Amino acid sequence: MSSEISPHLFFPEAKLAFHPDRASDVDLHPLRGLLRFGPYSSGLVPDPIRIATIAPARQGNRLYGFMKELAFQYKPTERKDYLPPWPGFRKAFNLDMRGAVKDCHIELDDRLDGEMKDSVTPHVVLADRLLRAIRSLEARRDAFDIVFIYIPQSWAAGFTGADGDDFDLHDHLKAATAARRIPIQLVREDRALAYPDRASVMWRIGLAIYAKAGGIPWKLADSDPEAAYIGLSYALRPTESDRPRFVTCCSQVFDAEGAGLEFVAYDAHEIDVQRDNPFMSRTEMFRVMGRSLDLYRRRHSGRSPRRVTVHKTTEFKKDEIDGCMEALHLCEAVDLVQVVEDVGWRGVRIDRDRQSGKGKPTGYPVDRGTLIPLGDRECLLWMHGDVKGVAERSYYQGGRSTPRPIRLVRHAGHGSWNETARSALALAKMDWNNDALYDMLPVTMAYAKTLARVVKRMDGLGSAPYQFRFFM
Repeated sequence: MSSEISPHLFFPEAKLAFHPDRASDVDLHPLRGLLRFGPYSSGLVPDPIRIATIAPARQGNRLYGFMKELAFQYKPTERKDYLPPWPGFRKAFNLDMRGAVKDCHIELDDRLDGEMKDSVTPHVVLADRLLRAIRSLEARRDAFDIVFIYIPQSWAAGFTGADGDDFDLHDHLKAATAARRIPIQLVREDRALAYPDRASVMWRIGLAIYAKAGGIPWKLADSDPEAAYIGLSYALRPTESDRPRFVTCCSQVFDAEGAGLEFVAYDAHEIDVQRDNPFMSRTEMFRVMGRSLDLYRRRHSGRSPRRVTVHKTTEFKKDEIDGCMEALHLCEAVDLVQVVEDVGWRGVRIDRDRQSGKGKPTGYPVDRGTLIPLGDRECLLWMHGDVKGVAERSYYQGGRSTPRPIRLVRHAGHGSWNETARSALALAKMDWNNDALYDMLPVTMAYAKTLARVVKRMDGLGSAPYQFRFFM
């Protein structure tokens, strides 16, 4: 038996599109593309984007000052090989952002800090006060597009619950406001206000504002026009909850261009727990795949995709495979792919000397897009690594450590790894809540994790699909 592994493959960096009609408006670099061509949905987002605010007593001016910063220009002091100067919100997105009308700005009263200090559950006090303010803004929903909430460090006791209390302020507020269809942006004093590289802060907040207002910064330029990508994730509720133990969350059904602004979520009842991992029955999997396919059809004039790829972090059991195949029987090709993030493999880049023919390690990491098959059903894919074409020299995001691959395990489907790997690499560039070149996971998985974490805190899921922009 040979100990050698298969020869590696390489897939180039995916291009991003910044105009629905002009095929020439493409770039590898998302921020550079925005500066060159403007956002993909230019002219389709309300101008200006109107911001309502919630702040502690007598600290509204700090929040207004932060909002004004978005109009200024900043040069980066970090990631200089990747991050372009922030040109101001108007130049970045071709529209303005301003405060909403006067009665859309709330300052909480002086008693809050004292009530939090005196309470054994300060997180409950803080969350209740913020949600009351949000409910009061809801009466003026037609007068604003996004709510900025200033979170000072003095409220730190209310960010999380006590030991054993599954509470997170960020996720709690997102769950409550998503149910009301109100997009919010938390502005942390210790992060957004204190972070020294203002260009980095402005890019991240600017992208979030544009996407939460309904904008599309970019899409994928080169992809199969009849393909769809689905991400599944599960959320576990606390044992003391009187609601179903598991909530099944289906992330956006992404189409070929990486667009997917809606998702479905519901409480799953037919669940088999093995080694602390939940697996769906055939009926449950058929249900979630059917609803996911309906989302795709609604966005594509009733047409079904020719090819569907489903991602999840655990293996696909036989009942889950059967449920998928039954729901997706009209599709020509169905790939069920397990995405394993925590693997023990590492890779070192070896260059061969032209004269001696001997190889030696180089000072550069493995190229992003490198794939090594481990057999017919498994492969290693380097989502993280060296990238050409986005900086003057090779660009290595983060600049430290040896990049680890993810492991892809195909439980259904056949053929080469080309389409599976290309789509995973491309979807890693579709997180509009991030200014990085790529994520470590395809957005099908990254968004599903976020959605599941927030959705389990919602009081009622309902049957209507949700837009992801309320959960960002």
